[in-house]
Amino acid sequence: MSLTKHGATGGHMRVNLNWTAREGVAKGRLGKRRRGVDLDLDLCCLWELQDGRKGIIHAIGDMGALERAPFIKLDKDDRTGAIETGENLHINLDHTKDFKRILVFAEIYDGADDFRGLDAIATLFPVGAPPIEMRMDDCMDASRDAVLALIENVNGELVVRREGRFVLPPPGRPRWGKMAVDQAYAWNLEWVASRGKD
Repeated sequence: MSLTKHGATGGHMRVNLNWTAREGVAKGRLGKRRRGVDLDLDLCCLWELQDGRKGIIHAIGDMGALERAPFIKLDKDDRTGAIETGENLHINLDHTKDFKRILVFAEIYDGADDFRGLDAIATLFPVGAPPIEMRMDDCMDASRDAVLALIENVNGELVVRREGRFVLPPPGRPRWGKMAVDQAYAWNLEWVASRGKD
C-alpha cells in the first residue's frame, strides 16, 4: 500500500502494540519452568535513511526522536501489557524523503518462550487510510520475534508491505532475536550484548 497515494504526505503515522496482561510462564536458564514473570513484549524497528545512516529503536536502547534523525520515536516501554494504550511507534512523515526503509517488529522480552498462544496484536494507523491489524497468534515454532511490516521509499513514495513473518533466534541464543531479524532483512548492523532492563 502506498502511503503517498492515500494522501499520507505529512504528519505522524503510528504503529501500536497491545497484548493481554498475564503472568507469564517461561523456562529459566536450566530449562526449568519459572512462574511469576509478567509478559513483556517490545515494539522495535530497524531503520535506514537515504544518507546511509541506520540503526534500531527499541526499549533497551535508543528510543528515537521525531524532530531529528531517525524521525521515528517509541513512546514508552510497557513491561506488563497492563497499560491500555500499549507501546506506540511514531513515524514523522514530514521526513518521507529522508527514509530509505523501516522494518517494524515485535519481540518477546520476558514471560514467554515464544509467540504461540499469546494474545498480541499490532495495528498500523496510516494517515488517510484504514488501520491495518496484524495478530501474532498463528506462530507455529519457537520464534521470539514477529516482523510486522516493511516500509520502503519507492521513487519518493512510502510503500507499506505487511510481513507477518516469525523469526527464530540463533541456536542457543534466545535473546539475540533482533540480530536474526537483521540478518533476515540484510540490515547489517553490528551487534553487541546489551545490559538488559533495570
